[in-house]
Amino acid sequence: MYEDQTEEVILERLLARIPDTMDKREGSVIYDALAPAANELAQMYVELDTNISLVFPNADNEEYLDSAVAWSGITRKAATKAHWRGKFYDSQGVLMDVPIGSRYSIEDLNYVVLSKLGVGQFAVECETAGVIGNQFSGSLLPIDFINGLARAELVDLLVSGEDTETGAALFDRYQDKVTKPITSANKNQYVVWAREVSGVGDAKTFPLWNGPGTVKVVVLDNNKRAPSAAVVQAVQKYIDPTQDGHGEGAAPIGPVVTVVGAGEVPINVSVRVQLARDATTDDVKEQLEASIAKYLEGLAFNENDTLVRITRIANFILDVPPVIDYFDLTINGVTSNIQVPLDSVAVLGTVDVHV
Repeated sequence: MYEDQTEEVILERLLARIPDTMDKREGSVIYDALAPAANELAQMYVELDTNISLVFPNADNEEYLDSAVAWSGITRKAATKAHWRGKFYDSQGVLMDVPIGSRYSIEDLNYVVLSKLGVGQFAVECETAGVIGNQFSGSLLPIDFINGLARAELVDLLVSGEDTETGAALFDRYQDKVTKPITSANKNQYVVWAREVSGVGDAKTFPLWNGPGTVKVVVLDNNKRAPSAAVVQAVQKYIDPTQDGHGEGAAPIGPVVTVVGAGEVPINVSVRVQLARDATTDDVKEQLEASIAKYLEGLAFNENDTLVRITRIANFILDVPPVIDYFDLTINGVTSNIQVPLDSVAVLGTVDVHV
């Protein structure tokens, strides 16, 4: 916006205000006095240009994005901690109880016992927030001495840990709120409510899905895949915990809201290729899987396109440098497009590349 306000332009403008009867050549007292001022003014124009751009939310301005969207009521979702089912055994292999608050470790992560689920079974929380807490299962080592304990293990992931919301995801939620009309609990309102819950990457609303007064909300996780049961339950609890139309959650009095996870439609690709010399099918497969996965992620809950198009897959194949040509391309065993149901999402299945 102020790209033309350079140091040279500003200095020339300042010098023009000095009478020609005075010496204002480079190296003169007047010139040397005005040059630093011109430099500072040019820097101010640069800062002013930057600050103006920060007034408007932009996914690339990560540092200022939270402040830029704050007026809308949208806030970044904080990282959450993973919860596991832990089992604890004595020397006879019998389940035994352990103290609430006792701590254990696996790899570089520590876990703390939160609550009892049954004899010898406890809800265990990872002390480190984020998806890293979802990665490990198996034997736990006690940090504190537990009398009689012979073996401890993580067995079931109860609640997935989530990383702090990315700038792109925050900006996407902001765009949803400001570009789609949200009034009186309309369709868009249910999507906004669902996406406020940690672990939800997108959502879709189905009004009157089971008759008058019913609403179904289908949710995806942050990877545009089917979410865990814990995430679905959290959304249900937030929007309509009692499912009786009494308005005990975010939803108003009247509608009964059912929250479910999206179904997954695996996309299996098979293709025969002609390759350049020294190329391998493994190289082609790796690049093709990355391209198809990104394409399918972009299709998730796309209002304007519910087809996995075979022509797009063909383009991805030809975009791989070692591929000279391809033959016998099929998706899920057919040579046509794949229709994805409105309450489902296409996900990468198998990719078979052969010569």
